[in-house]
Amino acid sequence: MIQRFAVFFPGQGSQGVGMLNALAQSYSLVRETFEEASDAIGRDLWRLASQGPKESLDLTENTQPTMLAADIAVWRVWQQTGGRAADLMAGHSLGEYAALVAAGALDFADGVRLAAERARLMQAAVPEGSGAMAAILGLADEQVIALCAEQAQGAVLAAVNFNAPGQVVVAGEAAAVARAITAAKELGAKRTVVLPVSVPAHCTLMRPAAEALADYLADIPLQQPRIPVIHNVTVAPAADVETLRRLLIEQLYSPVRWVETVQYAWSQGVSLALECGPGKVLAGLNKRIVEQMKTLAVFDPMTLETALESVAHAYG
Repeated sequence: MIQRFAVFFPGQGSQGVGMLNALAQSYSLVRETFEEASDAIGRDLWRLASQGPKESLDLTENTQPTMLAADIAVWRVWQQTGGRAADLMAGHSLGEYAALVAAGALDFADGVRLAAERARLMQAAVPEGSGAMAAILGLADEQVIALCAEQAQGAVLAAVNFNAPGQVVVAGEAAAVARAITAAKELGAKRTVVLPVSVPAHCTLMRPAAEALADYLADIPLQQPRIPVIHNVTVAPAADVETLRRLLIEQLYSPVRWVETVQYAWSQGVSLALECGPGKVLAGLNKRIVEQMKTLAVFDPMTLETALESVAHAYG
């Protein structure tokens, strides 16, 4: 099997107050990256990330640009310390923007501004409290898809994040999501979790946001990535820049096909991957998707050192 190396970037949900503090103490590049991001949108993102408060960090409009800065800060430290170049990249939802920045398709400052605008438009598309998202654990994808069709009852309700076998997130109008939770429990779901988000992402309620984002994105320069980026919508790299632009718009109201993304990377010869960003959410999901493919999470000096050694050993 070809020994290829992938880098994955987490999205909203991996943030936490104090994230990357330890890494920043050892590498000034972390603070420098956050300062660059802060300058792009006129907000002190490092203070928010390092000190909180959590309620502010968890607001979609703040989370998305802050997570993009965090993902790219880790990637830059990886590069600075001589980490191996990636053969493939992908990101979970917002993480796809980090992948495009890291792959050279999108300027970092433009990416931060785009992430901030994406978040603003998402929040504006649905009045707070009228939409919801919930994770359903322990049911097959097909069961969750059928359940959404049954429980929609004229409202918007869909399976939107296929995160791992037996872990699917649904999104839509709040009452419909509540019905889905009840039905999932009756079907024997091991657990259901209402997600602490104010925006029902990746469902058709986001179409107005996507249309507005298309106008904003039209003025953002994009280039063909130097490293192939697997897109959430198609589970494949974009053939050209215009396709890439279209996929970023469609991503707002289309499911995140993470299971297929990891399976695609494995089919392309990826045997080892890196998660660049706070926490280790993707490493945990990936292990459940393709057990043979190891994902190393990097978010502090210790995990960085371990990953550098493991990757150097694996690829000589």
